[in-house]
Amino acid sequence: MFGEITERWGYLDILVNNAASGVIRPLRELDPHHWDWTLNINARGAWLCARAAVPLMHGRGGRIVGISSLGSSRVLPEYSAVGISKAALEALSRYLAVELAPNGIAVNVVSGGLVETDALSHFPRRDEMIRDSRARTPAGRMVEPLDIARVVRFLCGPGGEMIRGQVIVVDGGLSIPI
Repeated sequence: MFGEITERWGYLDILVNNAASGVIRPLRELDPHHWDWTLNINARGAWLCARAAVPLMHGRGGRIVGISSLGSSRVLPEYSAVGISKAALEALSRYLAVELAPNGIAVNVVSGGLVETDALSHFPRRDEMIRDSRARTPAGRMVEPLDIARVVRFLCGPGGEMIRGQVIVVDGGLSIPI
């Protein structure tokens, strides 16, 4: 993929690490394959993509944005492997933000609340989660993919120049009340 970018354009301005997968089970029911699968896609994949992207941004600057979730800092039922992998993605992004700042590369994370996507169909308590999210979100609705995309666009534009190593939460206020 990065070879094609080099051939066609010669550089890269923006990398969005939005891959996500994982096994939705309690920790005690995970096996090492589940753990490796989830961490490899959500954290290791982001690191490998950043490693490949940086040479294409060198000298020009750029933006790297990871997509995370509230499960990185809050305990959600059966979300342990994914939550831990998203916490690793957030830590990776902080380290990259500092390391890549001298190259003019800004690295940040957008963390979504419960976002209405097909991914929710894999959650055993899907209907309960949606009902709870709608009831508890001060903004009065669930987060939509476009809400996340707008914040990513902002971070990748001139307004995001001096935002480095931050996790921007887009959850309609869901994470604020107790």
